[in-house]
Amino acid sequence: MIRNAPLPSAGTPGQIFRAFLALGLTSFGGPVAHLGYLRNEFVQRRGWLDEAHFAQLLAVCQFLPGPASSQMGFAIGLLRGGWRGALAAFVAFTLPSALLMFGFAALAPHLGQGLGAAAIHGLKLVAVVVVAHSLLGMMRQLTPDLPRVAIAAGAAALILLSASAWVQLLAIVLGGLLGTWLCRHLRAPPCVDFPVRHGRRAAVVFFVLFLAGLATAVLLPMGATPTTAGIAGAFYQAGALVFGGGHVVLPLLQHTVVDPGWIAPDTFLAGYGAAQALPGPMFSLAAFLGAEIPVGVPTLVAATVALAAIFLPGFLLLLAVLPAWAALARHALAASAMAGTNAAVVGLLAAAFYDPVWTSGIRAPADLAIASIGFALLALARLSALWIVLWCVVASVGMHLLGG
Repeated sequence: MIRNAPLPSAGTPGQIFRAFLALGLTSFGGPVAHLGYLRNEFVQRRGWLDEAHFAQLLAVCQFLPGPASSQMGFAIGLLRGGWRGALAAFVAFTLPSALLMFGFAALAPHLGQGLGAAAIHGLKLVAVVVVAHSLLGMMRQLTPDLPRVAIAAGAAALILLSASAWVQLLAIVLGGLLGTWLCRHLRAPPCVDFPVRHGRRAAVVFFVLFLAGLATAVLLPMGATPTTAGIAGAFYQAGALVFGGGHVVLPLLQHTVVDPGWIAPDTFLAGYGAAQALPGPMFSLAAFLGAEIPVGVPTLVAATVALAAIFLPGFLLLLAVLPAWAALARHALAASAMAGTNAAVVGLLAAAFYDPVWTSGIRAPADLAIASIGFALLALARLSALWIVLWCVVASVGMHLLGG
């Protein structure tokens, strides 16, 4: 059965901007944690999406290269407010971290030890809380039976046993294939349709633009002397080829900006470390790197070019796929394949929760206690993410001052 479930009435660009700006200012923890923030804010709190729409959007974004959490935000803005809503969501979610990265170079050396390191560790505990809360909710919704639990467990094991980013894509593809077999006897849930305002012809145009941009980026010479066009090509190529987003973009960016000699390795690593301590998308690192590349134009221009180039390919692919994805959901095997895909996504999130979220955040019994209290505040007291951030950071700094 097909259910063209209408989403709640459209919002204004200003409403969308304010909602995403709050997330851009408070969404610590990296791309996996961002998915939890998005689900908490737009499914549970505001009701802009139901679980089915959110799960299918998540599956689309996990299939595609690019920053999955930013693609999710862009898509939510698109569904809520059309093109202006999508732009408002992207700008609001990205602008705080981009501005912070742009001005971070002078502050980064002071956050490597002492109270700064304790505060950064508190942000890692925020990620533990948010990802755990989101993971439990998605497990209840997307893995309610043994076959889907098995798919999720297999996907998690596959990802944990391999360090390759491509394995994430393989796990989701295998999840869909296994779903057509293990979930074929399930009663098909109602299909959902994405009410995007462009059709297949426009989708083809977006896909052609993506390919043209990638071809141009690959063909541009990457010499020792950077140019504005070279910056655009280097960051477009990184955004187009990275699967998994977030930390996975590190080796690609290192290859495109460090290996040609555009940025010193120490500068690159300093910016990367800073990005992990800030809210918003990890891809905002591009603003720092663009500003640091000596290209002969104002640093704000270079930072803007780098930032736009790294996000653009993921958004073009998303716009190209959404109309086709809606049509695909109407086919007979779509329900079982989608059930397997969503189960694999749960496995992916579970693997990421263990490594790096848990392994980097929980280092002592005190960390577990802080995270447990934060989880209770979020799940039971239903406080906003900002209170969780304040609790975890203050508690972590307090433990440092006490010598814990």
